Amino acid sequence: MSNVITFYDIPSKVPGVAWSPNTWKGRYALNFKGLPYKTVWVEYPDIEEVSKKIGAPPTGTKPDGSPFYTLPAIFDPSTNTAVSESIRIAEYLDKTYPDAPKLLPGGTHALQHAAINAYLPTGGPALQFAMPATHRILNAGSEHYFRINREPLFGKTLEDLTPTGPERDVEWAKVKAGFNVVDEWLQAGEGPYFLGKTPSFIDFVVGARLFWFRAIFGEDSAEYKDILSWNEGRWAVYTEGLKQYETVTV
Repeated sequence: MSNVITFYDIPSKVPGVAWSPNTWKGRYALNFKGLPYKTVWVEYPDIEEVSKKIGAPPTGTKPDGSPFYTLPAIFDPSTNTAVSESIRIAEYLDKTYPDAPKLLPGGTHALQHAAINAYLPTGGPALQFAMPATHRILNAGSEHYFRINREPLFGKTLEDLTPTGPERDVEWAKVKAGFNVVDEWLQAGEGPYFLGKTPSFIDFVVGARLFWFRAIFGEDSAEYKDILSWNEGRWAVYTEGLKQYETVTV
């Protein structure tokens, strides 16, 4: 296994279970292309150190101007290359392994970049439900880091973030409204995916969020079952089609 790609992911309390909506984009990409890889699990406080060690570039800048490192990241020993950020990983894999199925087929790069940028804000209303649920599945090594980096963004404790009573119904309806927007985009094409019958990278971005909800709420939860029922059950069909790319290679 020393000559295969190493994929860096964030663990949960359940060993071997991947959950992150960011890292799932990269994992879907590797599975879709059929490339062998192994997983190294990295707790939140260790991401910067590990990224620097393998030479993965930062993906942003902290408020103090210092580099900010995130996962997913990969290290490919065949080219001695480290890549971070899911879209960059997808581009690298397509370029380096052109004989495998394309994540970003020719002529779709700009379209997929635009679609991703338009898609990400549609999930904003879900964060008040998803952040506390995410915190509950993290290991002790990541719980504190997650809390101190998320609570300032919302101005509330994680325990107070999810609304209750009638307000919860109002806010959950906003989550559904975001799914409605994306469903309209998909219905404008031949489907079931953005480029037709075969998924591409944007589908894995959408699928990663759906997988996140499944992981944090639970497959049998009222929340996840509700989501799958929306838009005449098309999200259930969508997720079922992506399950063939959900192998977690450890």
